[in-house]
Amino acid sequence: MKTVCFQKMSENRTAKDILINIFIATVALFFNGFGIYLTMQANIGAAPWDVFNLGFSKTLGILYGTASIMVALTILVIDILLREPIGIAMFIDAIVVGKSVDFFNFTGLVPKAENYGTGILLLFLGLIVIGYTQLFYMKASLGCGPRDTLLVGLKKRIKRVPIGVVSIGLLGTATLIGWLLGGPVGIGTILCALFQGPIMQAAFMSLSFDATKISHQSLLKSFKVLAHCK
Repeated sequence: MKTVCFQKMSENRTAKDILINIFIATVALFFNGFGIYLTMQANIGAAPWDVFNLGFSKTLGILYGTASIMVALTILVIDILLREPIGIAMFIDAIVVGKSVDFFNFTGLVPKAENYGTGILLLFLGLIVIGYTQLFYMKASLGCGPRDTLLVGLKKRIKRVPIGVVSIGLLGTATLIGWLLGGPVGIGTILCALFQGPIMQAAFMSLSFDATKISHQSLLKSFKVLAHCK
């Protein structure tokens, strides 16, 4: 029953529905950034894409959030070139998450872990936050993140290769390039790669949320609905 309710709340048939879901996606992605911030404060190695973003920010001497936005928008352009479906929330994802991490870095809310025990605790707490915020972001039905869309797009074009292998290749490439740029690689990088997916799935199951039943609304469709708002 919970899954059905989630579906009914995410149809985006009216301008009001879309605006409410834009708000939900924005708040969810803001706290998603907090989850990423926690994994970084664990100080035992960043998640694969964060290794890339941190290496990129270090090389250019810019904030993490600015680097994250540049990377996400670049991937978004690739998604468009691959003719993958684009939604409003993809642009929110590209901007909000990175700047949310910058905000929490600025506040210094959580100090960096000084030992592996604290670091592992912070990392898993961050992954749990990411899992639940991803649920509410996806619930808005306004598009998946640029990186997830890229993964799906690549899988469609490499049909004989399992999506898990494509994902490992994509994450491995991001990690390698990020490491070469000076991004932090460690045990936390491996833990994120191994456990982020299962923890996210556990979060979905705990609220009876089935991501496969979400039909994401395209950017064009959202604009058409908003244009007919009286």
